[in-house]
Amino acid sequence: MPPRSFVAADVDIDALCRAKAAAGATVSVCIPARDEEPTVGAVVATIRRELIDRHRLVDEILVIDDRSTDRTAAVAEAAGARVLAASAVLPHLGARTGKGEALWKSLAASEGEIVAWCDADVRGFDPRFIVGLVAPLVLDDSIDFVKGWYERNSGRVTELTARPAIALLLPHLAGFAQPLSGEYAGRRELLERLPFATGYGVDLALLADVAEEVGLDRMAQVDLGVRVHRNRALEELSPQAVAVLRVALERAGVALSAFPTLLTRAGLDDVTIDHGERPPLVDIAAYRRRSA
Repeated sequence: MPPRSFVAADVDIDALCRAKAAAGATVSVCIPARDEEPTVGAVVATIRRELIDRHRLVDEILVIDDRSTDRTAAVAEAAGARVLAASAVLPHLGARTGKGEALWKSLAASEGEIVAWCDADVRGFDPRFIVGLVAPLVLDDSIDFVKGWYERNSGRVTELTARPAIALLLPHLAGFAQPLSGEYAGRRELLERLPFATGYGVDLALLADVAEEVGLDRMAQVDLGVRVHRNRALEELSPQAVAVLRVALERAGVALSAFPTLLTRAGLDDVTIDHGERPPLVDIAAYRRRSA
């Protein structure tokens, strides 16, 4: 059964805010970021201006800085976000790096009952990205997780790795238009029960794990319109493709006897591949104490 689909542009934001207030819901927007100084400030400022000051849809903007070497943290804080270094969240569990690590840390550190994630490298950020992700969760108690998609061609890793892997290994997920989209939202009570792949495979891993945990009938996808972001050079995408393929194989129950920690490419530098996984937050004593 394909997931239910919605269109962000159809949402009446004033009615959505009234429904959110009536339900007493709280919403956190979390943004993982590494070296995104050129764009993260505008993303944060747009959310604060439109969805906190003008409309009271969002209660918290949290940026998790994953070892940036530029002014990402300072720019995000000046724009109105609460900024934490990934290494400062649950530090007793050790410091790792990677997109999934930043997502897991943001879930641990944020407060909202509904958690929405968006990437930091988006240009011309539209507040309806957040509106579209949050609306199905506020308006329909039968939906636990919402995946975003866009009116644009999918990326190279999606078309050349994710879609073929899903078709062969995880066909029940084929109805999601953009399985590697970095924009999605869910209920905390679901998300905290899931493991998080620490690297680039996290987007597909979460999609597969949510489907396993609650079923496709409690998932939805939303058309967020047009998204413009930074395109990476082709040679930067091979580690992402390997991480996505590994997640697809593991979630399909294919045992991997070994997994490389380095990707060797003739004529190019070797690249480290992150293949770690963080446990569900409900299994972390420090998180349970904070949530009690």
